[in-house]
Amino acid sequence: MTRTARQGLGAAGERLARRHLEEQGFTFLAANWRYAGGELDLVMRDGDVLIFVEVKTRRGERLGAAEESLTPVQAGRLLRAAQLFLAARPEFADTFWRIDLMAITLGPSGAVSRLTHIPNAVQSP
Repeated sequence: MTRTARQGLGAAGERLARRHLEEQGFTFLAANWRYAGGELDLVMRDGDVLIFVEVKTRRGERLGAAEESLTPVQAGRLLRAAQLFLAARPEFADTFWRIDLMAITLGPSGAVSRLTHIPNAVQSP
């Protein structure tokens, strides 16, 4: 898959994840928040809790399930990104937060065949 195709797949997954979370009552705050080492896909709020959402989207499961694709290195980057976001946004300094995973698998037609939301998927060591 080309870089452009991967980016398109990722963007589609992020739109699906955002829509799903908003339907569950979450409030959207930011998308693709970038820092020197990477980015946060989505930043949402669920009541008083700030949610950093990593979205993994796959076409089929030939390479394994989407939820299995989050590596320890990526988890470390997500923790760092969350800390940097909080440092850049002092209004959230005393806010409880967590990192969730949205795993999306698309079928051959491009329709969602599975969407899994895993709250608190990445925890501080």
